[in-house]
Amino acid sequence: MPVTPPLPVDLSGIRLDPGAGLSRQLYQALRERILDGRLPGNTRLPASRDLASLLAISRNTVTRAFDQLYAEGYIEGRVGNGTYVADLALTRPATPAPHCAPALGAVLQRQALSMPVAGAPRAFRIGVPAFDLFPFETWARLQARFWRRPSPARLGYGDPAGDRTLRELVAAYLRNGRGLACDPRQIVITCGAQQAISLCAQLLVRPGDRVAVENPGYRAAAHAFAAAGADLRGVPLDGEGLDTKALSAIEGCRLAYVTPSHQYPTGVTLSLARRLELLEWAERQDGWIVEDDYDGEYRYSGTPLAPLAALDRQGRVLYVGTFCKIAFPALRLGYLVLPPALAEAFAQRQAVEMRHSEIGNQAVMAEFIAAGHFQRHVRRMRQAARQRRDALLGAWPQAIPGCAPLPCVEAGLHLCVRVDSLARERELVSAARAAGVEMNALSDYWLEDSAEPGDARAGLVLGFAAVPEAQIVEAVQVLRRAWRLRNE
Repeated sequence: MPVTPPLPVDLSGIRLDPGAGLSRQLYQALRERILDGRLPGNTRLPASRDLASLLAISRNTVTRAFDQLYAEGYIEGRVGNGTYVADLALTRPATPAPHCAPALGAVLQRQALSMPVAGAPRAFRIGVPAFDLFPFETWARLQARFWRRPSPARLGYGDPAGDRTLRELVAAYLRNGRGLACDPRQIVITCGAQQAISLCAQLLVRPGDRVAVENPGYRAAAHAFAAAGADLRGVPLDGEGLDTKALSAIEGCRLAYVTPSHQYPTGVTLSLARRLELLEWAERQDGWIVEDDYDGEYRYSGTPLAPLAALDRQGRVLYVGTFCKIAFPALRLGYLVLPPALAEAFAQRQAVEMRHSEIGNQAVMAEFIAAGHFQRHVRRMRQAARQRRDALLGAWPQAIPGCAPLPCVEAGLHLCVRVDSLARERELVSAARAAGVEMNALSDYWLEDSAEPGDARAGLVLGFAAVPEAQIVEAVQVLRRAWRLRNE
């Protein structure tokens, strides 16, 4: 007869009434012990199977109790290392130690999240593809077919990792189109890239952990890590991308967030040498790299570069992908490709947070890919973005006082042009917005405590894929008048 192994903590005294809700009773008993100190912070809890055996209840009952404690912040999962009681002292007001991470509220205030612009796209909106070219009739037909007679099996609760068919097709697409070999079991479907980044922050970051982010960089990602209590450390960029020497100089840092295919917002591509150095850093630090490949399909010379994750041989890279930059932002459909050791923990977290992503869009996207529509649309979008890029490069004024020439643009959906000073940046952006042309200031993408001199942060960030070529040329003419430039 099997013998139950001894538990790592003393849970004697827990008595459950079979006539009442067992999971609720267990939740209350554990919560009481956490609050009164019998289960102190950082105590490792027994595995759900062992606790179920001790209490003679089902493992599902234990899992439901753990889920509730996890959702309320009483316990936390440590990837690959079990479940622990949260250190509640970290959430109570206290006088900060000299080298503690700043209070969460102050961090969030400093890294204030700027919301994407709503409404119909205009030149030169950032982060918006040519969704005027999306095959909506095809999508509507596939959606109608699914909802006309959906399988009852797909109408209940599904796999928290996402629709199996869609994950298989995403794996095949990444293998053939992006050079990334992965198993469908490594994939978790998310509500866009932002939720994927947020999951990484929730599961890999503890309050006070140092997290490296590109500086300037994607502020919404920085906000997600700050919300998890991270001590953000900005890493500068140069012509090869992230400065890996500066990253290595950050003591105690074990997580880096990067956009290597087309850095946001500068547009630089991380060189192969830097990619290898970054992977060596992760292995040396026993750390993680969150790779956001938000517009990696858009490459205008040669084929799209293989993701950083395709070079990873040690299981250190978490790959964030999205359909929103190929389809349209309102779709809210993305995915994570995880090292095998992390896949189950992320799926469980997804189950606690939202059970799973909405099934209709998953099923329709699976059919959209399986029928070949997605691959054709990727080619169409890449061609359209190239043409719109060319329209901007051709129409842009040759000489703008205080503004550098446009850079060579070989990838992505936006470009960045440097400006001599913050004063000139504000002048150009203000005049453009007053004339009805959307324009982003590069200075808005830096962390607040950056060491970079103010004028070195100045620039203009322009998206070129949101509207057709004629509207791009028209918008440039509007800028000429707003900026009082002569026609060449």
